[in-house]
Amino acid sequence: MLGLVFNSGFQRVDFAGDITVMVDGQSFLLQKFTEKFRNSFYGTAIPRDKKFPLVTCCGKICKILVDSAKLDKVELSNVPGGPQTFELAVNFCHGTNFEITTLNIVHLRCISEYLEMTEDYKEDNLISRTETYLNEIVVHDLEKSIEVLCASASLLPNAEEVGVVSRCIDAIALNASKEQLVSGLARLECDVGSKKLKMGCQDWWVEDLSALRVDLYQRVISAMRKTGVRSDSIIASLIHYAQNSLKGVGSENSDPGTIIKDEQRTIIVETLVGLLATENITSIPSSFLFGMLRIAITLDASLRCRLELERRIGFQLDMVSLDDLLIPSLKTGECFFDVDTVHRILVNFLQRIEERGDDDDSHGEYESEERNSPSHGSVLMVGRLIEGYLAEIATDPYLKVQKFITFIELLPDYARVVEDGLYRAIDIYLKAHPSMTDSETKKLCKLIDCQKLSQQAASHATHNDRLPVQMALRVLHFEQIRLKEALSGNPIIAGDVSLSQPVSPQDNYASLRRENRELKLEIARLRARLSDLEKDQLSMKQGMLREKSDHRKAFSSSLSKGIRRITRKKSSWGQKEIWKRK
Repeated sequence: MLGLVFNSGFQRVDFAGDITVMVDGQSFLLQKFTEKFRNSFYGTAIPRDKKFPLVTCCGKICKILVDSAKLDKVELSNVPGGPQTFELAVNFCHGTNFEITTLNIVHLRCISEYLEMTEDYKEDNLISRTETYLNEIVVHDLEKSIEVLCASASLLPNAEEVGVVSRCIDAIALNASKEQLVSGLARLECDVGSKKLKMGCQDWWVEDLSALRVDLYQRVISAMRKTGVRSDSIIASLIHYAQNSLKGVGSENSDPGTIIKDEQRTIIVETLVGLLATENITSIPSSFLFGMLRIAITLDASLRCRLELERRIGFQLDMVSLDDLLIPSLKTGECFFDVDTVHRILVNFLQRIEERGDDDDSHGEYESEERNSPSHGSVLMVGRLIEGYLAEIATDPYLKVQKFITFIELLPDYARVVEDGLYRAIDIYLKAHPSMTDSETKKLCKLIDCQKLSQQAASHATHNDRLPVQMALRVLHFEQIRLKEALSGNPIIAGDVSLSQPVSPQDNYASLRRENRELKLEIARLRARLSDLEKDQLSMKQGMLREKSDHRKAFSSSLSKGIRRITRKKSSWGQKEIWKRK
């Protein structure tokens, strides 16, 4: 039997010569470790208080032996990091093969806390050593902070309890902010002649953060916002994280772990979208937003997540492409494309336009914006985009006519200067759905404003057998009116807008804005009509000039021929007179 005196309470305890420690099913014989390092440290004789260095350094094991002195086996459960980490603590106690690095600092800090390796049992114990490394080396280096935080993911919640996670997150946010401030001038020098920064100037830590677990990444981004990290860097980090963690979503494979992966990816998508929702920036690439939306639909993410993405896309609908809107539908037996999602996106866009109009009214802006202002220009761009989208989905045999009509009615009249695109989409729909009833066909064709059709579209409509007879007659009627007005030099003004109607300051602002939009629409139509008339007039003048030129050439040719004849006759008469005189 051996006797040891513990510092805690100075109690003498006798126990067997060998102590076995069981760590999650794996045994460690402490006497074996002592004999292994005997010659390296103490020669042939080992002092009694050094024979079990792990016992003298670890308060947890010490307390277990004090409570049960006759034990020769100690069982430890839920050891942070398992047997491998416990072996690192044993190496520290024996003072050999031990080095603190960014890869093992979290394990050492957690195991030292678990084993209660405080200064009460040994001076400069493992807790003190790991705290010194964290405070003097890790938190002052951005790259090391990220590495340590990545390693913390496998030791939660222990790493959280000892404060490693929170310190690393704060260090990452603070160091990233400092680095941006210091390198501000260098970033501006990346492209002196342009306002845009080159990709080579992107923050290097954007890629490193992609290795973090999503919950830790979320906390890092939130901390970065508080420390003033630029929004463009945060957006770049979000995009890079999504590209790395969401690869292969929706691909067909037979991986048995696909369900688990999809659940994890759903959490990632919802977390990233939640981070986007707190960003005030609206210059997020539309391709990224649509990619996230398609992934969210594929993974069946929460409704809140999908609605937030639709809202974000609606903010910049005027900057998206037609291919972005063609979202495949995952529901069998329904439309080929997800029309409902695009419908909600368009609703978000129109609401934003109306809110902007209300803001203008609240500031007392009675005059409407100019036609080429960003607000009106974006509406016209979206109008053309939706017309193209309607033409694409019109060929879908599963698309109900009522849904098609509802989509068309959603877009206001002032978003279309001419109706050629809408006419083309409706014509495609009629061709792809020959079984439509007459009433459905009439209801659909009523949505076309015949006065907005160009001359080419109107000519096509008059010979289109798929259109109702009433519409063809309507088109012919307006074409006759247009022709008469053009010949009289007084182009027609479509609609019933009264330009002389007085407007009282007490009139409703919304009504005033609608009237202004209608006036702008009429001006746009007039410009288009005048442009067509100018082209027609120019072609007529060129034709008349060609005819006059040909007539003049013919007249001059005939005149020259007559003169030559007269000259020949006079010369012959003169010769005859000469012969007579002779």
